[in-house]
Amino acid sequence: MLAIAGELQENGFVLRYKVRETDDGLSGEEGTFLICSFWLVSALSEIGERERAAALCERLLAHASALGLYAEELEASTGRHLGNFPQAFTHLALINAVLHVIADEEATA
Repeated sequence: MLAIAGELQENGFVLRYKVRETDDGLSGEEGTFLICSFWLVSALSEIGERERAAALCERLLAHASALGLYAEELEASTGRHLGNFPQAFTHLALINAVLHVIADEEATA
């Protein structure tokens, strides 16, 4: 999990995989995957990295659309939403991540 955090991040958000190193049959670049970034929040929380989890969660929450929604991907350099919008799976991961951060805050209060 820490390897994912260290090797698959772009500007603090998680890539699905390194496009240049993986032959997926598609051309071009892709954005960071928001579901993966929210999963990282939950995973960091689970291993006791509460501050890192909360910081990443806050950063992700700051990138919601004007309607408070998320796409499938985020262009990490600009914050532009890419792909399917809104993306239900991203929102499920968001809810889980926020619940982890809230539980961490309650445990330390």
